Parts: sequence; structure tokens; C-alpha cells
Amino acid sequence: MTTDFALEIAAMRPHMERFSRHFTFNRDEAHELIQDTLVKALMYRDKFQQGTNLRGWLYTIMRNVFINSYRRSRKMRFSCDAVTERKVLSVADGHTFNLALDTLEYNEIWKDINNLRDDLKRPFKMHLTGYKYHEIADALNIPIGTVKNRIFHARDQIRTHFER
Repeated sequence: MTTDFALEIAAMRPHMERFSRHFTFNRDEAHELIQDTLVKALMYRDKFQQGTNLRGWLYTIMRNVFINSYRRSRKMRFSCDAVTERKVLSVADGHTFNLALDTLEYNEIWKDINNLRDDLKRPFKMHLTGYKYHEIADALNIPIGTVKNRIFHARDQIRTHFER
């Protein structure tokens, strides 16, 4: 039975190669997944019941191998990130924030917003405060396309002012 079982599994390899593409698009990772699946299938051949669907059994093993390896890699990546984060957190921070400069830029942006033409300023301010396009269109009684256009032009005018 062992030799016959190994031959049956070997005959399923082309199907497994196609199925492995559902999980990974990397050829090397796909071959590794197939190898791991074959090893598991041979290790647990006593769990397979003769007369049942061998392909389905192998697909289930492949899916479980993929999920377990994904979880393992995610857990390892998380622990590596945690170690890196601890190293970063233990380093003294030499960075200082220039709050005066930030405030100056903020005030300058609002000055530019307030200097916009009224037909651009009102929809833009409404958009900044969280109104959706259709809400602005309803409130100002203008088409939604006009609202989007005016917000675009307001942004463009502010952007060009800061690029100078």
C-alpha cells in the first residue's frame, strides 16, 4: 500500500501545481508548498481512507500548510517588528518640533482660503469641515459636478500659491 499510495500522490502533482497557484504566485514558493504538502501526506498516510477523494484530501492538506506557514511568518514578522520597535524606543529622540513654523504655515493656508473667490471659498470650506459633495450641492443648490470642480480649483489655487 505504501508504494501504491506514493505513486497515487505523485500522479496528483500536476493538479497540485495548478492548485498551489491559488495561494502563491511565486514559482519557488509554490514548489515549496507542494513539497511540504507531499511530506505531510506521506507522514499521515494512515489517516487517508481508501476509496475517498485523494485530490480533495491533498488540497485540504495544502490549504492547511499554506495557512499555518502564513500565520507562522506573520507571527515571526510581528516579533521582529516588536524587537525593532523596542530598540527604536530606547534610543533618545533628538528631534524637536517647530511649533511656531507650523502655526505660521497653518495661518498662511487659512489666509489663502479666505482670499479665494466666494464661489470657490464656500464649497471648499464646507468640504474641509466634513460635508460630502452631495450635501454641499444641496445646500448651495448647484450641481454636484460644479461642487467638485470648484473644490478642485480652490485646491489648485492654494497649491500654486505655496509652490511659488
